[in-house]
Amino acid sequence: MHRPNQFDLLNERRFAPFFWTQFLGAGNDNIFKNALIIFVAFKAASLTSLGPNALVNLAGAVFIAPFVLLSATSGQLADKYEKSRLIRLIKILEIAIMTIGLAGFWQRSLSLLFVALALMGVHSTLFGPVKYAILPQHLESDELIGGNGLVEMGTFVAILLGTIAGGLVVAIDTYGPLYAGALAVAVAAAGYLVSRAIPHTPAVDPDLAINWNPFTETWKNLRFAQGNRVVWLSMLGISWFWFYGATFLAQFAGFSRDVLGGNEQVVTFLLALFSVGIGIGSLLCERLSGRKVELGLVPFGSIGLSVFAVDLWFASRGLRATELAGLAEFFTPPAHWRVAADLVLIGLFGGFYIVPLYALIQERSAPSHRSRIIAANNILNALFMVASAGIAIGLLEAGLSIPDLFLVTAILNAAVALYVYGLVPEFLMRFLAWLLVHTFYRVDKEGLDNIPAEGPCIIVCNHVSLVDAVVIAGAVRRPIRFVMDHRIFMVPVLSFIFRTMRTIPIAPASEDPAMKARAFAEAAKALAAGEIVAIFPEGRLTQTGEMNPFRPGVQQMIATTPVPVIPMALRGLWGSVFSRSREVGVFQRLRRFFSRIALVVAPPVPPDRVTPESLQATVLALRGDRR
Repeated sequence: MHRPNQFDLLNERRFAPFFWTQFLGAGNDNIFKNALIIFVAFKAASLTSLGPNALVNLAGAVFIAPFVLLSATSGQLADKYEKSRLIRLIKILEIAIMTIGLAGFWQRSLSLLFVALALMGVHSTLFGPVKYAILPQHLESDELIGGNGLVEMGTFVAILLGTIAGGLVVAIDTYGPLYAGALAVAVAAAGYLVSRAIPHTPAVDPDLAINWNPFTETWKNLRFAQGNRVVWLSMLGISWFWFYGATFLAQFAGFSRDVLGGNEQVVTFLLALFSVGIGIGSLLCERLSGRKVELGLVPFGSIGLSVFAVDLWFASRGLRATELAGLAEFFTPPAHWRVAADLVLIGLFGGFYIVPLYALIQERSAPSHRSRIIAANNILNALFMVASAGIAIGLLEAGLSIPDLFLVTAILNAAVALYVYGLVPEFLMRFLAWLLVHTFYRVDKEGLDNIPAEGPCIIVCNHVSLVDAVVIAGAVRRPIRFVMDHRIFMVPVLSFIFRTMRTIPIAPASEDPAMKARAFAEAAKALAAGEIVAIFPEGRLTQTGEMNPFRPGVQQMIATTPVPVIPMALRGLWGSVFSRSREVGVFQRLRRFFSRIALVVAPPVPPDRVTPESLQATVLALRGDRR
C-alpha cells in the first residue's frame, strides 16, 4: 500500500504549478548571477579597475540591497492582493529584467548588467513573501514540513541546474555571454506560462491600507515580528544562515581560482556540490521529523555547519594554485576529494537547519500577517547578507585568505548557535529529545492527533524509565511542562535536559510540602497560559514493570484548572538500561538500545469524568501486555 509522502504534492494543482514556477525562477536567478560572476571573475578584468574578488562581493550586495528597501511593501502587497495574480505580474517583470541583462551581455556593459542584477533583487523581494506565505493557504499542517522541504530542495536543485547552465553557456567562446542572456529570457517566459496554472489564493487582508513609506513600514514589521519571541529568534536564525551561505557562495569563484587552481567548470562544480547537499538535507527533513515541525533538527544542522566548515579550512590549508585546470584534473590531489565532501555535508546540514525554521514561522505566525512577517524576515536576511558582503570584503582586504574566511564563519556560527539556543531552550530541548529518540530507540507513535494543536491539557502516562519524559517530548510536537519526582529531576546529565524542558520538580507532602505546593501552583500557571502539563500519576518509577496505583494529583490539578486529560502509555521501555529492571543482565539491557518502543495516546477525557481509577484503567489498556 502506498504511504503518503511529500512527493505526492507534485501531482496536485494546489502545489505543483507554484513549485515549478518558483523552481524556474530560482534557476533563472542563478543562470544570470553565475554567468555574471564568471564573466566578472574571468572575462571582465579590462572593464574595471576593481579586483575580481571585490566585484563578486559587490554583486552580492547589489542583488540584496532592494530587500532592505522594498520588503516591507512587498509583504503588504502579498497580504492585500490575491496571490496567483500577483505571482503572474512578478513573472512578467522578470521577463523585462532579463531582457535588460541580455542587452548588458551583448554590449559587454557592467553598468547594464549590474542594473539588471539590482532589478532581479527587486523581483526576488516581491516574490519572497508570496513564496512562503502561499504554502500554509494550500497545505495541511502535517504537509507543511514536506512542502517546505520540496520547495527548498527544488530551489537548490534549480540553483544547481541554473548554476551549471549559466557557467557552461557563458564560457562558450565569443558568444557565450550573449547566449547566457538569451537563455535567461527564455526561462523567464517559461516561468510565466507555468504560473498561469497556480490556483486562486484569496487575499488574507484585502482591506489593508498600504503604507508606501519603506522605513516606517519596515520598522513596524520588525516590531510586530518581535511580538512572538520564538518566531523572532527563528527569523534571526534564518538570517544568520543566509549570512553564512552568502559568505561561502560568494567566495567559490576566488576559492576555485586562487586555492584549488580550478577554472569556470570547477566553480560550477563547487556550487553544484553545495546545492546538492542542501537539496538532500531538505528532503530528509520530513523523514527525520516524522511529518511535523521538528525544532530538534535546527541545532543538529548548526553543529554540522560549523564542524564541516572547520574541516574545509583544514582540507584547504596549504593548497595554492599554480595554474588553472578543468574538472577532469580537479580530483587528482586527494585534498580536493575532502573539499568536495565538506561542501556536500555543509549543504546537507544547512538543509536540516533551514527547513524547520521556515516551517515554524509559517506555522506560528498569524495568518493575517504572515506575508508581512516573512517580509520582515527578508529584511533581516538582506541586512545580514549585505553585512556578509561587507565583512568578507574587509577581511579579505585585511589579508585573510578565503579558507581563513571560512574558518572565521564557522567559529561565528558556533557562537551564534549557542547564543540563540540559550535564549530559546525549546530548540536545544527538542534537539536533545530528538537525539535520544533517534539514537537509542525506534518509536512507533499512535494517536498523537488526540493531543490538541493548541490550548491547555494534562497528559497522564505510566512511568517506566528515567527517560520517559524525553521520549514523550521527542514525539509530541508541542512543548510540554512535565511534573516530575525531584529525585529523577536531579539525575546527572538528564537534569540538564529536564531543566531545559522547564520541568517542574515535585516531592511528596510527607517529604517536602512546600515543594509540592510550588509544583501545583506552577502547573496551574502553565495551564492558565495554554500550555500542556504532563504528570506521571504513579508518583515513582515502577520496580516490577507493572503499574503502581495512580495518585489523586491529577484531580487536584483539574479542580483548580478544569482542562481535558489525555491518557498515554509507553510500551517496551521496561528492561532497558534506563529502567529499574533486574530481570535481565547488563548486556541484554544494553542490547535494548535500538529496540522498537511505542507511544500510544487515547482521546481526551473531560475533566468532570476524571478519576484516578478510570485513568489507570485506560492507560493499562493502552499499554497492554508489552511493558
